[in-house]
Parts: sequence; structure tokens; C-alpha cells
Amino acid sequence: MRNIVSAVHAWRVVARALFATGFLLWAFPPRLAWAADEPVDVELVLAVDISYSMDLDELALQREGYSQAVISKEFLDALKLGPIGRIAVTYVEWAGVDEQKVVVDWTIVDGEASALRFAEAVRTAPLRRVYRTSISGAIAFSAKLFEHNGVRGLRRVIDISGDGTNNQGPLVEPTRDDAVARGITINGLPLLLKDPAGSMLDIRDLDIYYEDCVIGGPGAFVIPIRTRHEFADAIRTKLVLEVAGVQPRTIPTVQPAEGRHRISCTVGERMWMERWGN
Repeated sequence: MRNIVSAVHAWRVVARALFATGFLLWAFPPRLAWAADEPVDVELVLAVDISYSMDLDELALQREGYSQAVISKEFLDALKLGPIGRIAVTYVEWAGVDEQKVVVDWTIVDGEASALRFAEAVRTAPLRRVYRTSISGAIAFSAKLFEHNGVRGLRRVIDISGDGTNNQGPLVEPTRDDAVARGITINGLPLLLKDPAGSMLDIRDLDIYYEDCVIGGPGAFVIPIRTRHEFADAIRTKLVLEVAGVQPRTIPTVQPAEGRHRISCTVGERMWMERWGN
């Protein structure tokens, strides 16, 4: 009799343990069981300059350009051309070496409805500006966002837009090379909307600087923007190229990486030192 009682008691202990374990697995399932990486055609980081060299009109123009691009017919058509038919995209704002912010977190865009939600989130986020320009900081921050983001893309792309050279943080060229070595492609959208004459921090050949020092990886390209009316078309073209690798019939000047230096990749740091001395 005592053996039977002991056996019943032992079974009750085991049953309670199994129940508790089952409850925990139901309430808190292992990550691999419920959040396997979702396949997408491309993981895309839109990294956007908000340094003080950008005036408020330019910041608004930049926001509107991205918002309109992701809901454009060209972009939505490009989505369908990918083998999977969807992408993952996040919108990041950056300035100084410690000034990066995810404005819109990773979002699956697979059609008009999801594109509209992403565009609205970008459009309605508060505008802000921050000191200094660290392209290297933007690249390093963006590269980390690919880790454990819940998606698995056939390609990983960082899209850098800005109106100045790197003047703070690590040197941009080795930072770029490190990201490229990890299988990431970096494309550029340099803004040449202002005349750099008289400025001690701007350069006339920012597009060449981006080609030689910022972009890298398979198929990397630069689309310079020289006038405000080019902005929306340039962003739309760039996103189409990044999402589907398809070149539209009409595009602004698109210049591929050439693998040679025509401008110093430390020109921004040198100009800052000459002006401020630190």
C-alpha cells in the first residue's frame, strides 16, 4: 500500500512539472519555433542625413521623396519582379558619430497596403536636426541592424543619403570596406543642392566622394541630386534599382563605383580640423 501511495505521489509531482513546462512552452515558446526568419528579396536600410547642414525644407523634401517613392507604381511593380515579392525596409536618421535613430523599424513591404503604412510612418515622424556628419557612424549603425532582425534577404543594402563628407568618427573608407566584407552593398544619394562656394565644410564633387569613399559591394551605384525637382524621381529610381535590380527606361545620372580614388577620403576630416582644430 505504501508503495502505491508513493507511486501516486511521484506521478502527481511529474504531472505538475509537465503541466508547468507545457504552460511555459505555450506562453513563451522558443524563438526558433515561432519566429523563424522570414524570407525577403532584400533587406534595405534607408539611412538619411539630418545634420544641421540640411535646412528644414530639405529635410521635409527628403521625407516626402521617400514617402512618395515607396507608394509609386514603379516601386510597387518592382516588388513583383523579385523571386519572393516582398522586401524588409527600415528608415534611419543619422548625423554625428553617436547620433543615429531608427525612425521606422523593420517593416515587410509586399504591396500597396504595407507600402502606404510605411510611407505614412515616415511622413508623420517629427523632423529634427543634429550636429556633425558621420557617414562612417551611419554605416556601422546600419550594418548592425541586419543582425537578428527576423528576416532573411537575398541581398542586404544600405542606402546612404546626405549633403556632406565624413567629419566625425571612424574613417569612412575602412568602415565601408568592413560592411562590404560582410556581404552588404552600400549605395549613395549625395545631395548637391547648394553651391559650396564660400563654405569651409562642403565640397563641389560630393558625388565623386560618394563614389570613391562611401559606396561599395556588388552593383553599388550613386545617384547625385543637383536640383530640388530631381529629388522625387531620383529616390524612386534608386529604390527600384535596389529592390529589383531593374533599370528604368529614363533615369537621372547613375554612376557606378569605379574602384579608383579621384578625391581624398579624409577631405571632410581635414576641412573640419582646419576650421575647428579638433
